[in-house]
Amino acid sequence: MAATAMSSAADAGSILAFDFGTIVNEWKPSRLVVGLPLHADGTPHETSARAQRFARQLEGRFGIPVTLFDERFTTQAARSALLEGRVRVRERRTVRDRIAAQIILQAYLDEAPADAGAS
Repeated sequence: MAATAMSSAADAGSILAFDFGTIVNEWKPSRLVVGLPLHADGTPHETSARAQRFARQLEGRFGIPVTLFDERFTTQAARSALLEGRVRVRERRTVRDRIAAQIILQAYLDEAPADAGAS
Protein backbone atom coordinates (compact mmCIF):
# COMPACT_ATOMS: atom_id res chain seq x y z
CA MET A 1 0.00 0.00 0.00
CA ALA A 2 1.20 3.49 -0.79
CA ALA A 3 2.37 5.78 2.00
CA THR A 4 1.17 9.35 2.25
CA ALA A 5 2.78 12.37 3.85
CA MET A 6 -0.52 13.81 4.98
CA SER A 7 -4.19 13.08 4.73
CA SER A 8 -5.81 15.00 1.89
CA ALA A 9 -8.85 15.66 4.04
CA ALA A 10 -6.98 17.59 6.72
CA ASP A 11 -8.47 20.89 7.76
CA ALA A 12 -7.06 24.07 6.24
CA GLY A 13 -5.15 24.99 9.39
CA SER A 14 -3.32 21.68 9.40
CA ILE A 15 -2.42 22.00 5.73
CA LEU A 16 -1.04 25.49 6.25
CA ALA A 17 0.95 24.39 9.29
CA PHE A 18 2.21 21.19 7.68
CA ASP A 19 5.83 21.40 6.60
CA PHE A 20 5.69 20.07 3.06
CA GLY A 21 9.20 21.39 2.45
CA THR A 22 10.68 18.96 4.96
CA ILE A 23 8.85 16.02 3.39
CA VAL A 24 9.79 17.03 -0.17
CA ASN A 25 13.46 17.52 0.81
CA GLU A 26 13.54 14.20 2.66
CA TRP A 27 11.62 12.01 0.19
CA LYS A 28 12.63 13.84 -3.02
CA PRO A 29 9.51 12.81 -4.93
CA SER A 30 9.40 13.21 -8.71
CA ARG A 31 5.65 13.86 -8.59
CA LEU A 32 2.99 14.81 -6.04
CA VAL A 33 -0.60 13.53 -6.12
CA VAL A 34 -3.53 15.57 -4.81
CA GLY A 35 -7.04 14.14 -4.51
CA LEU A 36 -9.63 15.88 -6.68
CA PRO A 37 -13.10 15.93 -5.10
CA LEU A 38 -15.80 15.06 -7.63
CA HIS A 39 -19.46 14.17 -7.31
CA ALA A 40 -20.48 10.58 -8.07
CA ASP A 41 -21.45 11.63 -11.62
CA GLY A 42 -17.97 13.09 -12.23
CA THR A 43 -18.96 16.74 -12.03
CA PRO A 44 -16.79 19.08 -9.92
CA HIS A 45 -17.47 19.19 -6.19
CA GLU A 46 -17.72 22.49 -4.32
CA THR A 47 -14.15 21.94 -3.07
CA SER A 48 -12.65 20.97 -6.46
CA ALA A 49 -11.37 24.50 -7.11
CA ARG A 50 -9.63 24.54 -3.73
CA ALA A 51 -7.84 21.26 -4.53
CA GLN A 52 -6.81 22.61 -7.94
CA ARG A 53 -5.48 25.81 -6.37
CA PHE A 54 -3.57 23.81 -3.76
CA ALA A 55 -2.03 21.63 -6.49
CA ARG A 56 -0.88 24.74 -8.40
CA GLN A 57 0.63 26.16 -5.21
CA LEU A 58 2.55 22.94 -4.53
CA GLU A 59 3.84 22.80 -8.10
CA GLY A 60 4.89 26.44 -7.97
CA ARG A 61 6.60 26.13 -4.62
CA PHE A 62 8.53 22.92 -5.28
CA GLY A 63 8.83 22.80 -9.07
CA ILE A 64 7.56 19.22 -9.04
CA PRO A 65 4.69 18.06 -11.27
CA VAL A 66 1.42 17.64 -9.38
CA THR A 67 -1.28 15.27 -10.58
CA LEU A 68 -4.90 15.75 -9.55
CA PHE A 69 -6.51 12.34 -9.13
CA ASP A 70 -10.20 11.47 -8.79
CA GLU A 71 -10.96 10.77 -5.13
CA ARG A 72 -14.56 9.59 -5.58
CA PHE A 73 -15.58 6.74 -3.30
CA THR A 74 -12.27 6.65 -1.40
CA THR A 75 -13.87 7.70 1.88
CA GLN A 76 -16.40 4.88 1.53
CA ALA A 77 -13.64 2.38 0.81
CA ALA A 78 -11.66 3.62 3.81
CA ARG A 79 -14.74 3.44 6.04
CA SER A 80 -15.29 -0.17 5.00
CA ALA A 81 -11.67 -1.04 5.75
CA LEU A 82 -11.95 0.53 9.21
CA LEU A 83 -15.12 -1.37 10.01
CA GLU A 84 -13.42 -4.60 9.00
CA GLY A 85 -10.40 -3.66 11.12
CA ARG A 86 -12.59 -2.79 14.11
CA VAL A 87 -11.07 0.65 14.65
CA ARG A 88 -12.65 2.58 17.53
CA VAL A 89 -15.34 5.06 16.56
CA ARG A 90 -13.52 8.11 17.97
CA GLU A 91 -10.36 7.24 16.02
CA ARG A 92 -12.11 6.57 12.71
CA ARG A 93 -12.19 10.08 11.23
CA THR A 94 -8.46 10.68 11.50
CA VAL A 95 -7.58 7.19 10.40
CA ARG A 96 -10.27 7.17 7.69
CA ASP A 97 -8.88 10.29 6.05
CA ARG A 98 -5.35 8.88 6.08
CA ILE A 99 -6.51 5.58 4.58
CA ALA A 100 -8.53 7.44 1.93
CA ALA A 101 -5.37 9.35 0.99
CA GLN A 102 -3.48 6.05 0.71
CA ILE A 103 -6.24 4.64 -1.49
CA ILE A 104 -6.00 7.70 -3.79
CA LEU A 105 -2.24 7.35 -4.10
CA GLN A 106 -2.34 3.59 -4.61
CA ALA A 107 -5.04 3.94 -7.29
CA TYR A 108 -2.90 6.54 -9.05
CA LEU A 109 0.16 4.27 -8.91
CA ASP A 110 -1.88 1.31 -10.18
CA GLU A 111 -3.21 3.31 -13.15
CA ALA A 112 -0.16 5.41 -14.04
CA PRO A 113 2.20 4.30 -16.80
CA ALA A 114 5.47 2.88 -15.47
CA ASP A 115 7.40 6.00 -16.48
CA ALA A 116 4.87 8.52 -15.07
CA GLY A 117 7.05 9.21 -12.05
CA ALA A 118 10.25 9.65 -14.02
CA SER A 119 11.85 13.07 -13.95
